[in-house]
Amino acid sequence: MSVSPANNNPAMIYQPVSGLVDDAFDAEGQIKPHWHYLLGSLDELGAEAFAERQQKALRILRDDGATYNIYGDTSSPAHTWGLDLVPNIISSDDWADVEAGLLERAELFNLLLRDIYGQRRLIKTGVIPPEALFCHRGFLRACHGIQLPGDHDLIIHAVDLMRGADGRMWVLGDRTQSPSGAGYALENRTVMSRVFPSLFRDSHVHRLAAFFQRLRAKLISLSPNIHQPRVAVLTPGAHNETYFEHAYMANYLGFPLVQSDDLVVRNGFLWMKSLDGLSRVDVLLRRVDDWFCDPVELRSDSRLGVAGLLEVVRAGNLVVANPLGSGVLENPVFLRYLPEIAKALLGRELRLPSVPTYWCGDQNDLDFVQKNFSDLVIKPVYRNIDSRSVQVAGLSADEQQQLLAKIKAEPLQYVAQPMVVAGHIPTFENGNALVPRPAILRSFAVASDSSYTLMPGGLTRVGNSENSFVIANQAGARSKDTWVVASEPERVPADSAQDDSVVVREADLISLPSRVVENLFWMGRYAERAETTLRMLRTTFMLLNGEEPISDAVKQPLLQALLAVAAIPPADEASDNRFVAAEQRLQQLVSDGSLTNSIATSLNAMLYCADETKELLSSDTFRVINDIRDALQVLPGNLNASLGSAPEEALDPLVTALMAFAGLTQESMSRGFGWRFMEMGRRLERAQQISLAVNYLLVPEFSSQDQNKLAEALLLSLESLISYRRRYRGRMVLDTSLDLVLLDSSNPRSLIYQLGQLGEHLRALPKAAVGLHELSREERTLLETEVLIKLASLKNLVQTDAGLRPHLLETMSRCRELLAEISEQITDKYFDHREASQQLVHSNRESL
Repeated sequence: MSVSPANNNPAMIYQPVSGLVDDAFDAEGQIKPHWHYLLGSLDELGAEAFAERQQKALRILRDDGATYNIYGDTSSPAHTWGLDLVPNIISSDDWADVEAGLLERAELFNLLLRDIYGQRRLIKTGVIPPEALFCHRGFLRACHGIQLPGDHDLIIHAVDLMRGADGRMWVLGDRTQSPSGAGYALENRTVMSRVFPSLFRDSHVHRLAAFFQRLRAKLISLSPNIHQPRVAVLTPGAHNETYFEHAYMANYLGFPLVQSDDLVVRNGFLWMKSLDGLSRVDVLLRRVDDWFCDPVELRSDSRLGVAGLLEVVRAGNLVVANPLGSGVLENPVFLRYLPEIAKALLGRELRLPSVPTYWCGDQNDLDFVQKNFSDLVIKPVYRNIDSRSVQVAGLSADEQQQLLAKIKAEPLQYVAQPMVVAGHIPTFENGNALVPRPAILRSFAVASDSSYTLMPGGLTRVGNSENSFVIANQAGARSKDTWVVASEPERVPADSAQDDSVVVREADLISLPSRVVENLFWMGRYAERAETTLRMLRTTFMLLNGEEPISDAVKQPLLQALLAVAAIPPADEASDNRFVAAEQRLQQLVSDGSLTNSIATSLNAMLYCADETKELLSSDTFRVINDIRDALQVLPGNLNASLGSAPEEALDPLVTALMAFAGLTQESMSRGFGWRFMEMGRRLERAQQISLAVNYLLVPEFSSQDQNKLAEALLLSLESLISYRRRYRGRMVLDTSLDLVLLDSSNPRSLIYQLGQLGEHLRALPKAAVGLHELSREERTLLETEVLIKLASLKNLVQTDAGLRPHLLETMSRCRELLAEISEQITDKYFDHREASQQLVHSNRESL
């Protein structure tokens, strides 16, 4: 390997491999002009510097929360999105030809969709065999007659392309149901422009923003409510493989992200349940597959759709993009008849050729498949998670016979295609070299006023090896930014950022879904619960291993308080020496994810809530959330390593990260309802934890020395010890400790401060009856709690009787009861817990 003199690290010289189609080289083996500047720049940069840029890109993706969920990986399904920093380069001249073919194809598939759910002339005239349509599970009879306003039913059309051995682009398949990848392409572009700003700028890359502006404008124009169009993005939820993209797109387009439980059908319209009642939704950009969208008329066991959704669509009161039933266009059988379809609908054949396809439902095609079986790739007609393409040559003789038997048993459900090798492009591998990898490009088209607008480039995916057969994200394939480059900078129209006439922001028309504010509320509670437990655990470690040994009388309430804060019962209720059993569970309290309210459980619940509200959190906030995720993963190992020496040090990174999270939510979130609910959750939880800690540490009567040690532990756990010492400058006294912890409204860690903050947030929430001054249920309960604490007498609270402080015990117990009531009242009033509607009988054609 050569060495670049400019930076004294290994150069990256890219060489073609004999026998492989390589997009970077022409037929004579020379680097194509549009690749020359990039490869020369990378060679000059060198492998070591490039690897550093690759790590920087990985950190940016992680901080952005860019993930892709691998369904088969049960240990860690969420993986950071894989991006290779060597872009796929396409010249403007080459792209012009591809663009023309893709626009033509989008128009054809739009006409095909209208015909399938309209007059079905292609069936009547024999262009398409009836079995090709009616035997495909993507065809939804319930969607017959549904037509979108305007000239286009197919709003977004995606096409998977590859460059063949002849240098031409070939179409592998179409994605029309809820095409994914556009959001990831935008994230790739954002990262690339940050990591290689000069290279990106000097390459004159065509911008992507116009595509997303056109998408936003088109969705708004589809609304039947022309004065105040309301658009929402429907997602299956955080466990979906491309959930990051759903949240990212919703945030970028300025539309709310909703799930099925956020929506309800009433009086012939679709409504979103929000804090201020029901808000009508006019347009739904869906990321949920057809069959799951309506449990009444489609898949009865679905929890991802909305009961009655199809009826609202049929009534013309809702537009769904892409329309329900559009998944039928992904039927690969149509590729077999596409030349005839194009002639019938367009009057000509398509410019872009598709990979030759043979349908086993046609006898002549089936004969061809049997004769050439080992040279073909077999694909199921209907695509789902369990289906996959099979390269027959890679099967054993017995496996080939078994597959052929399955095809003969259900010939309508299989197609065959010849094995085609995708063109290769330069890819950075092993941290030190550029190597060729097969690539597939997914392009995206969005309907505009008269035709379609194409994203310049798209999402490129590359295989893991030179001979990769499956190039898919679920198989671990990485992505690339796709650069369509020009010889001079692209001219951006002056009004490109103002491409719609809607003045009113959709975010102002639709409030936050109840599900979102519920997750924010519990995110605040879980974060506070984990932080309090960590602080108390840290205090316990410090006292157990301190310079002065503590007595068993102090140790027992300490450990009991710790378990009470985490709501964990002692290991052995009948043990005479229960604190020993509790002491042995400290490590379990940290890392046991199956233990209710362990630190791991609380933090994992908090992280789940953060994922559910990802579109509302700033990038800095999500960066801290990722730090919490990382610290949680290494916490058990760090704690094991430090058990013999200052184990509390292992807890500090998590405590610091949680404090940073709390600070960022204060500084970077607007003071909307979402922020208030998160703060209410935090204040409720902190008040509960203060009450519990006081109950276990100060209610029992001990000797003066032990009592002072427990009071010190309480103040240290509540981060109030420094304030106490600065104020009183003497030894611990019980009544002054209680005054600081319970009654001091200037102490942000006191109980009365939490109640005051909670009251401010409750009063700021929307009222059911405007103009009335009657307190709500939760406000009345909170007032009772505040009165209980404010009227408490320190003299009475510290009085003892039979080894206890009964007034303190009664006050803290009643306080926790009232706080629990407030939590329930908030939940009942603002959070919805309805069960999803479904059919009374099982009717699940999709799963047959």
